[in-house]
Order: sequence, then C-alpha cells, then structure tokens
Amino acid sequence: MKKLLFVAYMIAITAELCPAQSIKQTKKLDSVFTVLTSQNQFNGSVIIADKGKIILKKGYGFSNEQSKELNNPSTIFELASCSKQFTATAIVLLKRQGKLNYDDKISKYLPELNFWDKVTIQDLLRHTSGLPSFMFDMQKDWDQTKIATNADVINFYAKRKDTLMFEPKSRHQYSNTNYAVLASIIERVSGKTYAEFLSQHIFKPLNMQSTFVYNRRETPKKIKNYATGYVWANNSFNKVVSEDPAYDDKLVYNMDGVVGHAKVNSSVEDLFKWIISLRTNSLLTQKEFDEMTEVTQTSKGKSIAYGYGFDVSKKQDKFSFGHTGSWDGYTSFIYQNVIKDRSIIILENFNLGTYPFKNINEILDNQPITLEFKPKVLQAENEMTKFAGTYADEQDSKEKHIITYKEGHLFYNTSSAKWDMRFFPISGNEYKGIRQGGADGILKFTKLDNGKMKMEMLENGQVIGSGTSI
Repeated sequence: MKKLLFVAYMIAITAELCPAQSIKQTKKLDSVFTVLTSQNQFNGSVIIADKGKIILKKGYGFSNEQSKELNNPSTIFELASCSKQFTATAIVLLKRQGKLNYDDKISKYLPELNFWDKVTIQDLLRHTSGLPSFMFDMQKDWDQTKIATNADVINFYAKRKDTLMFEPKSRHQYSNTNYAVLASIIERVSGKTYAEFLSQHIFKPLNMQSTFVYNRRETPKKIKNYATGYVWANNSFNKVVSEDPAYDDKLVYNMDGVVGHAKVNSSVEDLFKWIISLRTNSLLTQKEFDEMTEVTQTSKGKSIAYGYGFDVSKKQDKFSFGHTGSWDGYTSFIYQNVIKDRSIIILENFNLGTYPFKNINEILDNQPITLEFKPKVLQAENEMTKFAGTYADEQDSKEKHIITYKEGHLFYNTSSAKWDMRFFPISGNEYKGIRQGGADGILKFTKLDNGKMKMEMLENGQVIGSGTSI
C-alpha cells in the first residue's frame, strides 16, 4: 500500500515534466493529499476551486477515531482563528445598521475597560490595540476547574487594570483578546448573543446550514457528521482530545466558553458558499468588502497586512485574502486569490496537519510540480534504531538531545524540554519532522571517523542545532 501511495505521489509531482504521464488536475491534487494522509500529515476535508469551478472536493481520514467515521465535504470542523472573519463581518453589519462606528472607543460599550481609553473598535479589528493576551494571563491566574466565558475575560481585566503592551496604532501585534472583546461588543450593541447574531445575520442569509458557534465542552451536543479535534498522546501515535491526561492541555478546557477569536464551526462546503458571497457581494457591499481587505499602516508608517478578520496581500496585479487557524486539535486554512478567482479551503481535525499550498497552486497553474513534501521511504527497524540514543549538544555542555524509536518513527526530545517531535525517514540518514502547517524540520545523521554519530537538526536547509553521540 505504501509503495502504491509513493508511486501515486511521484506521478503527481512529475506529470508536468513528463507529458505522456499527464493526468487531470483533480487526480494530481488527490494524489498529493492521499500521500500526506498516509504520512500522518493530513486528516480532514478539502475544497479547491478555480474560476468558480470546484476541482477537488473530498474528505481524508477519520472524523471520529472511535467510530471510524470518515471525513467528507459536509463534515463539520472547529474553525479556530478562521472564526475571526465572521466576528469582523458582524461588526461591519452593525456599522451598516448605524449601531456603532469603527472609530468608537471600546469603553463606550464596555465601560468596565475605561482604563484602556485610547483603544478603538478598529484597533481591535486590525490587532493594533496593544491589549494583553487573555490566554496567557488567564492560564496562570484562572480557576482550573472552571470554563471561562467572554464575561469572565472582561471582568478579569476590569479587576486587574493591566496596562497596554504598546500605544494603540503604533504596532500590529496579533492577539486573540481583540476578537474576544469584539464578540462582547457585538452582544452589548445587538442585544443578542454572539451565536444568535452570526446565525441570523450571516449564516442563515447565506444558507450555511452547517455553520454555527459551538462550545463543545461548555455545552456539549450530539452533532451529526462532526469531526472531533485530535492530538497525539505523548510518546504515542494514539489520537486523543487535548485535555486527555495523556496530552494534558488544560487551556482548551478552561477557555472553551470564550468566543469571537474562535468557536465558529463549519464545513468546507459552507465555507465555499461564504467565499462566493464575498466574490459576488451578496452579503457585504463592495465598499464594505474593500474596507475589510484594506492594507493600512501603523502610526509609525509600517504596513499592516491584516484587514478586518483577514490576512491580506495586495501588490500590483496581485490580491488575496484569507486566514489560518489552529486550536484544540483543529487546523484550518481559507484562501482566496481574487485576481485568479481561486479558492482553497482546508479543514483538519488533527493539530499537526499541513496544507500543500505551493503544490496546489502549481497544479492549478499547470506548472512543473516541486517536491514540497518529501515522501516517506521504507526503512527497516534496525536501520532506524541505530540512530537512537543520547547526543551531547555541541554548543551547550549541559544540554542533551534524546532520540528514541517507535513505530517506524524517531522521536526527538532534549534533557531540558519534552518536544515529543516525530520524524519519518526520507533517505538512509535523513528524517522529516511532522510539524504543524508543514513547517520544515529535518534530522540528519552522519557517522564520524571516530565511530561516533553526529546529529544535525535543520530548518529550511540551515543547521539550528547539533550533537555527538555519547
């Protein structure tokens, strides 16, 4: 099976170089995602469209590890930070209704926060507020037995009266607190809950029937075709939920009731409806959309490539917008190339999932395909275990690199930190890391003349650490 997947991937990446082996774009894209799935680098659902035509619409892997239900294009996932675009849209709609202005001080609606008297709604939208991170602060000082809500976040800071991290508008610094506060403003201004407002004014008008706000620990429900977010248990390939003692991330439980920065759930099919609405101005006017995707500057003249809930890229003859997300065992990616009318929507229920952005665009552009993600090679256990052991760091005499073997992978940790990073073989002495978003990481081993083994850790081709076997 692995050999067949490898062959499929090689067909995909060489199709444009060998016209006789050329296959349709759908098969090429499917081949790439199939191999990534086989290498534990992808588990989720995808819609890829070009000029409004869907090229690939498919699910990969399990939505539920216990029932073995498969992901499909209708499967519902937590969007994590991709939720921010809907929070921002709610603010735009409230402005249209004449209930607020972007330049309003947040203290107008949240008088409890009047000590942040220079922060405006627009500062929250563009992450130029200087607000501290509620996730960082409350992780230290919140009752670990309770689930916090937006009201708790507001009250938490109202009591502490934290100073801002920087003067509003002087810097752009991404902070989930901005969008949690925006959700509270939406509720104060509209008189509805955040979930109700989004449902009534965005999801229902666009017929997004599988999209809603959901706090799965605070108010658990049985939802059909729902993808559970997973992580790997420590030192294992067993998939568990984040708060499981085998992984033990208490933050996802304690912050489950906070909305605005996250907690919108949706499917790739519904998100494609959302993208179409933005392209056709069926919900927002062109002027409103232009405001949401404007590239502005800080007070110090530095460009802010972030609009209202969107990462934005604008250059001559280039314009794209979208967002990424990662939270609670979910990874999300929404991208729209406005010039090419190209949509890439990827939702995953695995925290280390990646998305082959470069290969997708190469395939759609009918360009030669580069080897964006190296395929796993077959390697016997004894060939891998010879690299297991302890390596003395070459820069820090107190630091040790610890390599162990398990189920066809090498695990990397150090004497000072439990990284629990997993690597699979891509050559006789090189191992590729399974990292979130496909971040590059390679372990390379070289046998020295004195019989010892040298280990190097590379990132984007550069050595960032090394050690010699003890």
